[in-house]
Amino acid sequence: MKIGRNDLCPCSSGKKYKRCCMNSIARQHAAVFDDIAQVVASSPGLNMDALDQVVQHKVTKQNMQGLDDFCGLTPDQISNWLYAPFDELADVVIRCPDDLSASPVMRYLALILDEAMQQDGAFKLTAKGNLPAKLVAKASALLPEFAVAEFNADISISEFAGSNEDKFNALHYARILAELAGIIYHKAGRFHVKKSAQAQYKKDGLNAFYVPMLKAATGQYNWGYFDGFADDVNLRLFWVFMLWRLQKHGSVDQLVAEVCVAFPALVEEVSASELSSKQDNLGFLIESRFVMRFLEFWGFVTVNPKRFENNEPLPINANIQPLLSQTFKFAF
Repeated sequence: MKIGRNDLCPCSSGKKYKRCCMNSIARQHAAVFDDIAQVVASSPGLNMDALDQVVQHKVTKQNMQGLDDFCGLTPDQISNWLYAPFDELADVVIRCPDDLSASPVMRYLALILDEAMQQDGAFKLTAKGNLPAKLVAKASALLPEFAVAEFNADISISEFAGSNEDKFNALHYARILAELAGIIYHKAGRFHVKKSAQAQYKKDGLNAFYVPMLKAATGQYNWGYFDGFADDVNLRLFWVFMLWRLQKHGSVDQLVAEVCVAFPALVEEVSASELSSKQDNLGFLIESRFVMRFLEFWGFVTVNPKRFENNEPLPINANIQPLLSQTFKFAF
């Protein structure tokens, strides 16, 4: 059955076909059909069985061929990275490093767990339902120990420190992930650590929760939660591709350009403004949602926030931290 432009895309993304796979699929199909047409023209005596074998061979070959638009990935590889469950991702090994002291998110989680474990598995929330002030103060004091402190030394403007949870984005993010991962929950004015999580923490320490927290960050958390951008762009779908590219070259500018080429439908989902193009605004989203409030919060990269020097724009580069390569090992 023919797929209409406004039908849901068969890739199960939930988007309309015209906003998702239509262009790339159309190009691939056109190339395959051209090859088959040439075979038929040069071999007019082919029966249906033989023709079916030719078609299957061409389709298989196409799916195994690296595409320039996807930086050399095959259609099968990019499909896996977009739609496979976390535990079924191909060509990347995800592991927990032995030392998590460089990760803000995991250090904040440790503070939450320790506070609860010292009080029989639970502690009192504030009147607003936030983490207590003494825990926030402990989390703020950790800032100098993180690589990001080079650019976030001033507590008043830092994502990694604050006087309360409402003004401390990285800590609030860690708390949300812990809830999404099923490690903690709040009930009757108190934060509780699940009994199973308490047992895991006693047995395996903080490392037991590294992968579950990553799963929550890439599979459940709303990446647009902290920002005020009106465009509802689901960058989370592309996190493996973006991580792979940024780990390769460290350039945020190049990453944005590569995403725009590989996934042009994304650009169309972003609104232009009088001062910036659609691609520029997609770049703002990638920098804010993926680089700053995912990779930096986890301790995977740091980025100098300085954008101009002598009235000239500076390139946006990510300083790759050891924790990134220790966590993600790509096959190519």
